[in-house]
Amino acid sequence: MAIENRDVVDYWSAREDECGLGVDWADADKRCWRCGCEAELELCHIVPDSRGGLREPSNLVLLCNRCHREAPNVSDPRYMWVWLRATCEPFYDTLWFMRAMDQYVAMFGKAPFEGMDEAAIPADEIKSLFRQVLRETVVHFGEGHLNPVTVACVMHQVEQILQAKATSDVD
Repeated sequence: MAIENRDVVDYWSAREDECGLGVDWADADKRCWRCGCEAELELCHIVPDSRGGLREPSNLVLLCNRCHREAPNVSDPRYMWVWLRATCEPFYDTLWFMRAMDQYVAMFGKAPFEGMDEAAIPADEIKSLFRQVLRETVVHFGEGHLNPVTVACVMHQVEQILQAKATSDVD
């Protein structure tokens, strides 16, 4: 019998508190349990099949492909829940952007747009610059999305353009 997403959600919603997860149980059949993105979900073994883990709701969580690739592959089931709670973001669709922010800080030693008067810059101008810079980026073959470090680089390029514009406006 095929296992449906709802089977996994029904099993875990009766046994695990959703607090600290990246998804509410009401949305858990269509959103990744870690990053909260609405995506085609994969059945991810808690204890890997190769380590004797069964393909049944008690040994499965629902993850997007991206998060599935980062999930722990260990025999102790506790680590899946530790990882899910420790690495998720409390708001849907923000995990990968927050990872990009972390990459930005690691690369440039400060938060994006730190020290800039963001309120003085029209939101439409910022969006337009992001679109312009994004046209000059590529997705790694087989990925289907920009990785966090690429997004960090895009943010830095936009920041540099805005700083140059602010400097030229002062002159």
